[in-house]
Amino acid sequence: MFTRTRRTALRATAVTAAAGGLLLAGTVPAFAHVTAQPSTAEQGGYAVISMRVPNESDTAGTTKLEVTFPTDHPVTSARTTPQAGWTAEVTKGNLPAPVEVNGRQVTQAVTKVTWTAQPGTRIGPGQFVDFPLSLGPLPTGTDQLVLPATQTYDDGRVVAWDEPTTPGGAEPEHPAPTVTLTPAAAGGHGGHDGAAAAGTEDTAASTTDTTARWLGGVGLLLGALGLGLGGGALLRSRRPAPTPAPRSEDKVGSDT
Repeated sequence: MFTRTRRTALRATAVTAAAGGLLLAGTVPAFAHVTAQPSTAEQGGYAVISMRVPNESDTAGTTKLEVTFPTDHPVTSARTTPQAGWTAEVTKGNLPAPVEVNGRQVTQAVTKVTWTAQPGTRIGPGQFVDFPLSLGPLPTGTDQLVLPATQTYDDGRVVAWDEPTTPGGAEPEHPAPTVTLTPAAAGGHGGHDGAAAAGTEDTAASTTDTTARWLGGVGLLLGALGLGLGGGALLRSRRPAPTPAPRSEDKVGSDT
């Protein structure tokens, strides 16, 4: 009985492990893609989008990443953040035709951002690096921001992540990093207004904190004054009562 139960448990474990291995094998290629994180942002707003770059080689390291921006739905501002061991360059160029962005005509926009590893730096096998970008205003005339990327390895290999994803279709071998753009919330403009609201909340919190400290100080002062007055009253109550002066009739009785 025990042997039969043990064999059944071992078979179940083997089946589970095999299924898990197949599932992992099916998901590994997705981990090797260059992607944009987060994958969703608001139209017309500002957002921090990170280019997540995994290293898919077992022997070589990634030393360069180039990200291309669209010119039909342009982004006019891109800011990088210092990344140890890497240099970043934002390239702007003239648009094929003027484009209206937030009510104004734009003739120049971001066309490319390039990160290059300094000597001795690379994304090694089994590693990944996030390259953050502060972008905005994000396009409003489309529901996607497609950012084709080119990944260069130190063995000379170059991988282009630029294939479009077909709606409802299978994912291509080298999909282009894509951010889904959703309509902005009513009365808001994405991350830009969010930052302003955060600043307002911080100011209000600071004002409230200052007021609370001021009231607390006044309360302590009044408490100290009350304690002093109470202490004085207690000391007065403990003093011996003065001896009353002898009355005139007492003096007369004593002389008699």
